[in-house]
Amino acid sequence: MTQIPKVPIHEPHTVYIKPSKGLAALNLRDLWVYRELIFFMVWRDIKVKYKQTLLGMAWAVIQPVMTMLVFTFLFDRVAKLPTEGIPYPVFAFTALLPWGLFVTALNQGSRSLVAHNNMVTKIYFPRLILPMSSVFAGMVDFAIAFVILVGLMFYYQVTPAWNLVWTLPLFLLLAIVTALGVALWLSAVNVQYRDVNQALPFLTQFWLFATPVAYSASVISEEWQILYSLNPMAGVVNGFRWALLGTGNGPDITLWVSVGISVLIFISGLFYFRSMEKTFADTI
Repeated sequence: MTQIPKVPIHEPHTVYIKPSKGLAALNLRDLWVYRELIFFMVWRDIKVKYKQTLLGMAWAVIQPVMTMLVFTFLFDRVAKLPTEGIPYPVFAFTALLPWGLFVTALNQGSRSLVAHNNMVTKIYFPRLILPMSSVFAGMVDFAIAFVILVGLMFYYQVTPAWNLVWTLPLFLLLAIVTALGVALWLSAVNVQYRDVNQALPFLTQFWLFATPVAYSASVISEEWQILYSLNPMAGVVNGFRWALLGTGNGPDITLWVSVGISVLIFISGLFYFRSMEKTFADTI
């Protein structure tokens, strides 16, 4: 009589599904998968910004130049603030470059989710792309304005600090990290509380005068320097001037404090944005 082979019986087991933790929770790999969408959104932001404008990309030059002229009259001709031997137009315009990039992140990045609410509520894609594209789109204005700075330095016969220029990309990266970190926080908060739109003009104006754009950081007394460096844009602006013009003390404790604050804002902004991302479609 043929015996029926016995089928092994496996013990039941339990599968636990747990949320990812740490850096894995950020799921940054999606950004690489959707890299073409990032490029498309950056290009779209640039076109929308200057669509149906008479002067087009000339606004990327007009805005910082007019601000520089106002600062020159008020802080150089009237207040006569020290500029460490650098002609004031060059001194101010060097700081207006990273500041313009930061303001773009504040204004465009913070409104990016609400402005694209149809995309957020209807299709899936990493929402992180929206504030990122706003920051990267600001790089175009930065590049155009940088050409004007080169012209100003040539006109005023200001020699760049050639031995320090190689550090400029590092400070540009710091400016991007700072701008993106603030944009992540504000864009996520703006989905739930539209007060961000009302607070932005005040925040931008206050932050401008709290940053050494129109004046030198040397006018701040030494006992307040560490506290002053808690402003991450102070380190960015001072770094740009040091890398291009050779002014200031270079990398010191105040710079590292600003770098630490910038990295903290960026990392915390990433985690906060990701934690709130699942509620965007329902809340917006």
